[in-house]
Amino acid sequence: MARAPNYNFERQERDRQKAIKAAQKAAAKQEAKERAAAANPPTDTNGQ
Repeated sequence: MARAPNYNFERQERDRQKAIKAAQKAAAKQEAKERAAAANPPTDTNGQ
């Protein structure tokens, strides 16, 4: 016999997985940004 669908739970699980993926992507982007900043220190272009 087929199970009754639990739409709310399934949607919550999709949203949870999407949030985890977004958080991982943001963390990777932040890490890459920090690595790039460490590799290329800013130069003084003020002219002062």
